[in-house]
Amino acid sequence: MTSSSPPRTASGPSWKRFAPIGVIALALGIFFVSGAYRYLSLDALQDHQTELEGFIGDFYLRSVVLFVLAYTLLVAISFPGASFLTIASGFLFGLWVGTGVVVVGATAGAVLLYLAARTVFGDSLRRRAGGFVAKMRDGFAENELSYMFILRLVPLFPFWAVNIAGGVAGVRLRNYTLGTLLGIIPGSFVYVSIGNGIAAGVADAGDLSLGALLTQPEIVLPLIGLIALALVPVAYRSLRRRGGRAAGNG
Repeated sequence: MTSSSPPRTASGPSWKRFAPIGVIALALGIFFVSGAYRYLSLDALQDHQTELEGFIGDFYLRSVVLFVLAYTLLVAISFPGASFLTIASGFLFGLWVGTGVVVVGATAGAVLLYLAARTVFGDSLRRRAGGFVAKMRDGFAENELSYMFILRLVPLFPFWAVNIAGGVAGVRLRNYTLGTLLGIIPGSFVYVSIGNGIAAGVADAGDLSLGALLTQPEIVLPLIGLIALALVPVAYRSLRRRGGRAAGNG
């Protein structure tokens, strides 16, 4: 007679599965309770520019780490203020460091939400993403890495929806992370360039008025790049439609 082994407890794995959701919930609570959301504006950035620049000058590495953590948490909770932080990164850290900070923070936040989508909360997150997941599933099945890269480079779907869809569709973490990291670099660079240009405009003109900023080449050129980025999804869809018609006629 063989003795059956006792059932395995799920405490360890369950804790790990709930960890991403716990981190996101904690971050959301801290963000609103602390009132940090009130500082997500260009006016607030200008009002506190001297203090921020002083802190960054005294604690540069700490400032970079704190900014990356803040960006990571905002992306993980799908808060729209992450777009402002991209511009603020260029304003505070300059073009190259600012771009690196954004790419690292956005990728880390996207991975957190991806992990959350693979937990017991996957069903509720799938409902939130609606039909986005179904639309992306075929592309992931064809080639995970290249499709994830295209989704990040060409914003056909909301950033948060791609984060959830990657986890729900079972995309491998390596492909998800690498595709995200590489795909968001061009867009991040353009937005950070705008922030860097605003900093230059404030230094020259001393204000953030639209008229003053639009006289700065450091602002105008990134805005042209932003318009070009906005047209990329249109061009992509047009090329796909033409390719589909050509295949049908062939």
